[in-house]
Amino acid sequence: MTSLICGSLAFDSIMSFEGRFSEALLADQLHKINVAFLVPQLRREFGGCAGNIAYNLKLLGGDPLIMATIGQDGAPYLERLDSLHISRRCIRTIDASYTAQAFITTDANGNQITAFHPGAMTFSHENKVADAGTVKLAIVAPDGRDGMVEHAEDCAARSVPFIFDPGQGLPMFNGAELEHFIELATYVAVNDYEAELLTERTGLSLEGIAERVSALIVTRGEQGADIFTDGQRIEIPCVPAGKVADPTGCGDAFRAGVLYGLTNGMDWSTIGRLSSLMGAIKIEHQGGQNHAPSRAEIDDRFQQAFGYRL
Repeated sequence: MTSLICGSLAFDSIMSFEGRFSEALLADQLHKINVAFLVPQLRREFGGCAGNIAYNLKLLGGDPLIMATIGQDGAPYLERLDSLHISRRCIRTIDASYTAQAFITTDANGNQITAFHPGAMTFSHENKVADAGTVKLAIVAPDGRDGMVEHAEDCAARSVPFIFDPGQGLPMFNGAELEHFIELATYVAVNDYEAELLTERTGLSLEGIAERVSALIVTRGEQGADIFTDGQRIEIPCVPAGKVADPTGCGDAFRAGVLYGLTNGMDWSTIGRLSSLMGAIKIEHQGGQNHAPSRAEIDDRFQQAFGYRL
């Protein structure tokens, strides 16, 4: 029942600027920017799509196996995974690099300036799917470019069904490369923006993509999600959140629900509903890995939302 999660591990440094960027950035001076922002609020979170997906899958009772690369500064993340009883045997440490890191500054209007250092993530191709042993399902999520290509091809060559989840890595690939990923994959999962970019670059409609895989999943934020499978379009409702604290990692929580549902033989409507619930639970908390409901609490919220138990 092990799910192989190929993707990134990262540290997210999240800062809050109490002013507005528009007041500090002058339109006629953008060619010579030299500004500093006072950020009295700072927090550092464990992140990266592989870490977030694995965290949520573990909450559900799944068996995540992370395949990722981490840098010389990665010891705190490895210790965290140990404390969560998440296997790190397929995580490679790159001693000459730092762990991937995002530095995100948000102003009073919710605008963001982000700097991202890929670091060890660019060495993800050094990990090999064969080293994972027997797995039931995999996901190829945003990672180093070469790593995403190799892991997809390795999964296909070893007949391991996998979800292609290009995420923010989608712009790295041209239409032919994306179409190749689709041909290799068993499932494709994107958000609504990524869906538009995917159809634009490949020239395929959503229905055309769905015909090439077992299912195409398109998440649409507060509008829920659509699952295209067997010539049908299944509409998945959004589960209302108690509060909206932080959307970071919601898509990863959704994908953990998909992995759990598929490895446990659930029907697509239930898979989509569970995934939607996991996204709602995540959005109520800051960061990608700070929510900690018990499995019983997840089951109770599912019944409250949909009228039946998992």
